[in-house]
Amino acid sequence: MHIVLGILGSVVTILFLLARLGIDVRGLNPFYWYRRRAYAQKYGSDPIYSIEDPIHVAALMIIGAAKLDGDLTAEQKRVAQELFVSEFSLGAREASELFGSAAHLLAAPQLIDDQLKKLAARNSNRFSSDQARSMVEMMTRVASADGDLSPAQNGYIDSIRDQFVRQEAPSRTWS
Repeated sequence: MHIVLGILGSVVTILFLLARLGIDVRGLNPFYWYRRRAYAQKYGSDPIYSIEDPIHVAALMIIGAAKLDGDLTAEQKRVAQELFVSEFSLGAREASELFGSAAHLLAAPQLIDDQLKKLAARNSNRFSSDQARSMVEMMTRVASADGDLSPAQNGYIDSIRDQFVRQEAPSRTWS
């Protein structure tokens, strides 16, 4: 027993001296390490992947489909906000806020394609078949507000249609 107490005393003395020398020994605590890792994973990741509400995910995918060819035009913005009001049963102010937040989260044009693919993969089970059909229709209407769809937009909308739209009985709508 006296040997165990001597070893524990030596370990405590070494840790105390390391702390006095300015060496951080908190990293040796596995609970502290776990909390830091969980915090870094939660707040260090892209905020687009922490969205869980299907309306917000749909708004991101709709705006993302329109932004695949570059910046949004005034006509695409108008059509998107009108669709948000009519399809999502939002007021004009809430639709404008939803549009603004979606456009802000998709601000980096070089990352949009990768972000949208990951977002679709993570949220494919959150939508009913009716919601998925409605979202694909809205994506097509917003992306084609200024003219025909580009090949990139057409391929993206087709991939979303294949991934999200399942054949099942009608279940629920957006509101």
